[in-house]
Amino acid sequence: MNPDQILILSGPNLDQLGVRDVAVYGATTLDEHVERLVARAAELGVVVVHRQSNFEGDLIEAVHDARGRYAGLIINAGALTHTSWALSDALDVFPGPKVEVHLSNPAGREPFRHVSTLARVVDGSVAGFGGLSYDLALDAVVRLLRSSRLPPGAA
Repeated sequence: MNPDQILILSGPNLDQLGVRDVAVYGATTLDEHVERLVARAAELGVVVVHRQSNFEGDLIEAVHDARGRYAGLIINAGALTHTSWALSDALDVFPGPKVEVHLSNPAGREPFRHVSTLARVVDGSVAGFGGLSYDLALDAVVRLLRSSRLPPGAA
């Protein structure tokens, strides 16, 4: 495992950011978010690798493949957040820090978005801050990784 690599997973329809419901998700494209995160990661001394898929199975396989390869994981599962127990089960066995991220605030939207199947298996969730949600999630994963490397009592 590379202790300085973090996987970012993006789920269904996130490849449509910038054109899909701009009032909710903003005008920034997924590629633009990823470019910003790559730069931010470099400032933090880590590397991010991004994968996007519109298919649940691809995301599950990406989580499986991440074990032993990546130190931490950030996931915006899109609508799968509210429906995919299979993705939740895959994330449950990933040993590193995991942060769920959303551009909008699901709790303030339609009732079906109020439940996250991922919440029970991630370390935390960042939602409702637009693109800043990704930055905060990256900062959280890096801090969790670094705090786990400290000797006991050094925090």
